[in-house]
This record gives sequence, structure tokens and C-alpha cells, in this order.
Amino acid sequence: MHKKTRRIIVFTDLDGTLLNHRDYTFEEARPALARLKKEQIPLIACTSKTRREVEFLRDKLANGDPFIVENGGGIFFPHDYQGFTIPEALGISAYKSIMLGVPYAKIRRFIENIRPAIALEGFGDWGVSEVMDRTGLSLEAAILAKEREFTEPFLMHDLGHLEELTLTARVEGLSITRGGRFLHLIGAASDKGVAVNIVKSIFASNWNTHILSVGLGDSLNDVSMLRQVDIPVLVPHDDGVYEDIALPGLIQAPLPGSSGWNTALTNILDTLDTKGDKHLKTMY
Repeated sequence: MHKKTRRIIVFTDLDGTLLNHRDYTFEEARPALARLKKEQIPLIACTSKTRREVEFLRDKLANGDPFIVENGGGIFFPHDYQGFTIPEALGISAYKSIMLGVPYAKIRRFIENIRPAIALEGFGDWGVSEVMDRTGLSLEAAILAKEREFTEPFLMHDLGHLEELTLTARVEGLSITRGGRFLHLIGAASDKGVAVNIVKSIFASNWNTHILSVGLGDSLNDVSMLRQVDIPVLVPHDDGVYEDIALPGLIQAPLPGSSGWNTALTNILDTLDTKGDKHLKTMY
């Protein structure tokens, strides 16, 4: 048995990764989820979803670990989480929080100012029923998806203006990233990878040990997260196609959604338990 000299933490995107793209379920992932809980391995959502959406999902998952929302806009540690000390955290609701994003109101002002020149629309323009139609979310989930704090998912009428929009946003301290369904306007300092590194450093300092990090994602806005983990995993889309992402040591999950998530993570944990870190590159 390989002697463990580090502790594992797992970062995961949600939509199209842990959650199936079409129905947002995670049934096929239950074996790996149960194993993480049994082995006391933290599972940290790193998602474009809102804090309220993640809170709702964490209840379903019986998950009490920290989480990262709105593409790195905010990091939330439960107040009493393992007695952790978290430098420069803010006390918000039931959390110790680190804010990397800009206020949602600033993003909405930018959209209103740019719209005469570039046609776009996002969650702030749509009622709950239209969010449901465009996303396939339930009524309850769509309501929570509209409670945004740091980012705006949006669609453009003409993608030919995307470069112009990107340059204009940059001047205003904003940036654009592409998710599975939407483009996202975010603060220039918001970044999944930056947030992942902050969380890793907090775990390492509080546990006083080396951290081995696993990250699972499916889309381009997961690249910054996957770059910052030791073991990056790319989950294919529903059609079996992988995003064109090249990273050292990248593992391709064999199936889309929660089934691929479950298989890839189970194989990683099995390999780490029996052979150690250096054998991961021979898994697939």
C-alpha cells in the first residue's frame, strides 16, 4: 500500500460535470460521492452558479465543505469549518467569505450602457419563466439562479461583436468567459483558478500538510481551475466531444456528466490508494 504523505481535496464544476447537462441530476455520481464522505475528502464546488443555488445543492448532497461561486467571484467557508483560520475573510451570513468579484450592480450598469451599440441580454433581463426556458431549470432553481452577486450570464445577438465587447469590458475592469450555455460577464479579478489557489493555501496552512488537489470540469471556463490542480480531469459534453484543452497530465473522463465524473474520480482514488501519485498518467 502506498504510504500517504498528503491530504486530498477535490474541486468540481457542477453543470455538465457533477450534474448532468440535461436534467441537472447527479445520481450516477453517488458511489464516488459516498466514498469522498467516507474518506473525509472535501468536495468543493467551483461553479458559475450563485451562492443560493449552491446552498440548495449542498443540502441535497449533504455537503458541508467550502465552495466557490460565480466563476471565482466569491469563496465561502462555513463559519465553524474545522476550526479553520481564514485571513482577511469577511463575515457574511453563515460564512467566512473572500470576495474576488465586482458587485452585480456594476455589471448590470455596464450592460445597459453598452446595449445601444452591442445587442446582448442576460439573466437580469429575463423573468423567471424565461430563465427556466433557456436553462431547463426548475422554478425553484431558476429563482435562485437570478439571485446573482458577482456575474451575469448572457447571450449576444451577433457574436461578431464579441471582440469589441471584450475590449470595452476590459476598460471597465470586467472580463468575459465562456461556459456551457452562456457567455459570462465577470470582474477582471474573478477567476476560478485564483479562487482554487486561495482555497488550497487555506487548507494547507490549517492542515499543516501537503495538499493533493483534483479538479473536474467540462468547459472553457474551467480551464483556469484545471490549470491550478495537481490532477485535472476533463469531462466530455453530452455528444461525447471534449473541449479542445491541452494541459499536462490531463485525464479525460470516459463518459459525460455524473457517470463520467464518478468513473474518473473512482479510478483516481483507486490509483492513489494502491500505486501513488506518479502512476496516474497511465490510467487511461
